[in-house]
Amino acid sequence: GVVMLIPLLVAIIYGETDYGGYLISGVLSISIGSLFRQFFPEKASMRLKHGMILAAFAWIWAALMGSICLMYTTDVSFLNAYFESMSAWTGSGLSIYTNVQILPQSVLFLRSLMQWVGGLGVVIVVIGILIRPGTTASRLYKAEARDEKIKPSIANTVRTIWWIYLFYTVLGIVLYMLAGMSLFDAINNCFTNLSTGGMSVKNNNIGAYNSTAVTIITIVLMVIGGTSFLVHYKALKGRVLDVFRDIQFQAMIIIVVIFSTLLLTVSKFTTLNSVFFVVSALSCTGSNTVPISTMTGWTDFTKILLTVAMIIGMAAGSTTGALKLIRIVTLVKGIYWEILKILSPEGSVIPRKIAGKTVQDAEIKEAGSYTFLYLFIIFVSWLVFMAYGYGGINSLFEIASAQGNVGLSVGITSPTMPSIPEILLIIGMWLGRIEIIPALVLFKAGFDLFKRFKT
Repeated sequence: GVVMLIPLLVAIIYGETDYGGYLISGVLSISIGSLFRQFFPEKASMRLKHGMILAAFAWIWAALMGSICLMYTTDVSFLNAYFESMSAWTGSGLSIYTNVQILPQSVLFLRSLMQWVGGLGVVIVVIGILIRPGTTASRLYKAEARDEKIKPSIANTVRTIWWIYLFYTVLGIVLYMLAGMSLFDAINNCFTNLSTGGMSVKNNNIGAYNSTAVTIITIVLMVIGGTSFLVHYKALKGRVLDVFRDIQFQAMIIIVVIFSTLLLTVSKFTTLNSVFFVVSALSCTGSNTVPISTMTGWTDFTKILLTVAMIIGMAAGSTTGALKLIRIVTLVKGIYWEILKILSPEGSVIPRKIAGKTVQDAEIKEAGSYTFLYLFIIFVSWLVFMAYGYGGINSLFEIASAQGNVGLSVGITSPTMPSIPEILLIIGMWLGRIEIIPALVLFKAGFDLFKRFKT
């Protein structure tokens, strides 16, 4: 609710008079939230399943409030408004607006603000501001697919993450302004690229600035956003070498080098554009220097390469989406250990460690089962898109972009796309952001509740 009201300040500064959408969504959300806090005070410790249900529903609610605002302010249909809002909150970056430069400044700021807040996570914001330390905070934190602890308590961990995030936000804004951006553009571009959201205030995104400095700053912000907050904490404490010892950071460097080299040699991209698009896809930001739908150099090879990057994602414990590098590393190592076990003498003990930490069977199983579930959902959506007549490669690219919370598009996303594919993309963005399991828990809880009422 507060997030919906903040853009009112921008509207006032720029002399805009249409406040209805912000007031309705902001006041409605705050009022309902206040009623819940009054009539349903916390009486028992929260279990993980409750945290997951809340986390899953929080994103649905946030997107609903954003859609109400966008409907009133930009006169779009509910479905398109909900798509745009879910895309912004989840940091997906896909947009149904074909010309963002005609939108009110307050709407542009709202989209950026939703991405910035959503980059940390709606529930993480709640923990940092409203929830006192204890079991509830811990359950909610884990429910939003986070495990890393910077401080002994979850509440202090979240507050530390907030300070790191704010530091990089200020740094990014300053760097963009030094590169020649206006204050408004600098704020919006920093919000969207640091949060790995990718929506822009320009139709041609980062390419509109035609600046090497802006492109390089954006790459840096995308890498920062895709790196674990625990690694940032160590670096800001002076332990800079720990950044390069982090297994996920190492994996990111390897993938960027390999994929960028392939783009440079096969697709004839410039070196800077090759690195930019690989980092944009891998970090799940979705910023671009040249729109994909108008780029003649975007061959099927290029699209598949970037699709793989969009499915992988960057570090767990960051603002990125997709599978996360730690799962990929765990799976690759797990296969290696299994082969080693078969080839070793019977009874041999195979040490299983990643970055010095012992890896349990449960962690390998989680990585494998989640990866299967993630790819299965992509496969089902892919079949539906092709049934609607979309090309195979383009469909896979768009679906991977939505579910990975990326935002790169081959042109399928539009205000006139059929309702079913649009709804599937909305669901994909939501599932990708909360990492699927909380959604399944919410569905199961809803089904059980329905059966109880029915009987």
